[in-house]
Amino acid sequence: MATIRKRGMRWQVQVRRSNGYRASRSFLLRADAERWAREAEAEADRRFLQTDPTQLAKLRLSDLLRRYEASVTPAKRSVATERQFLAALLARPLAQLRLVDLTPRRLADYRDERLSRVRPASVLRELALLQHVLEVARREWGVGLADNPCRMVAKPSAGPSRQRRIGPAEWAALCEALQRCRHPLLGAVLRFAIETGMRRSELLRVVWRDLDEASRTLRIRMAKNGHPRTIALSEAALAALAGVQRHEDEARIFPMSANALRLAWERLKRRAGIEDLRFHDLRHEAISRLFEKGLNVPEVAVMSGHRDPRMLFRYTHPRPEDIARKLAKSSG
Repeated sequence: MATIRKRGMRWQVQVRRSNGYRASRSFLLRADAERWAREAEAEADRRFLQTDPTQLAKLRLSDLLRRYEASVTPAKRSVATERQFLAALLARPLAQLRLVDLTPRRLADYRDERLSRVRPASVLRELALLQHVLEVARREWGVGLADNPCRMVAKPSAGPSRQRRIGPAEWAALCEALQRCRHPLLGAVLRFAIETGMRRSELLRVVWRDLDEASRTLRIRMAKNGHPRTIALSEAALAALAGVQRHEDEARIFPMSANALRLAWERLKRRAGIEDLRFHDLRHEAISRLFEKGLNVPEVAVMSGHRDPRMLFRYTHPRPEDIARKLAKSSG
């Protein structure tokens, strides 16, 4: 039954069903509230009839996760990363829940438990993946879920964006440590990354055919967002490639695995005595430097590949002391 209450000058209607259906709305007139309540109850009943309780009692969330990994994940660019998330989800008790028991309350409990262990951004990625798995199951696999329970769960805030810059002393320490580094490509990768702002996956994927030294450009054919782009190369970026041995056109410029780069980066940081610095911070630093060199927003967006200026600004961290110096010059 619908619940109709008067709150102040308005009539509030709530419709609930045991299968998780929830709907509410407010009206100025009681007659409108009653009419909407009847319509909402009819919609709730239609959704309930579409479900198959027997199917939901047999299937577990793990069944959907494995099918998704086999049929959907291989078509994505971030196959390895998504498989890691799916493996982690399959290892948790939540994956053993039958779909009939997969309620918003259970997912909210899972969210809260994960927030006590990992960063909100990680929980957001897990919930987003779960939501997409359930949506694909509902819309494409004929799984009789009346609603997507993950949509009804409040998502945690990702918090403020990371604003880590690399100071001159830190960069000098990294360069000094590179002189004692035996990895033949690490120095070129780091210098090229901080000059171009390329993502790690992009750096490890470009081939010599993508480089046009005459026009001083590099074609990034496969980017994270699915949109290729061509970036300009500075003198320092070209100099970083000068010491890299060139092979056939289809050979990768930086032929190393993501794990090899991660391990070499961690060893270099320890040698340089630097903590709390991620490889992805090089992208933040590079984009901030591009603005400091005088490039405008469209020009930096061409380099970074950002299609939304709001996301671009999350990677841009001007130093207050630099702004103060500019203000001092302008007033003088």
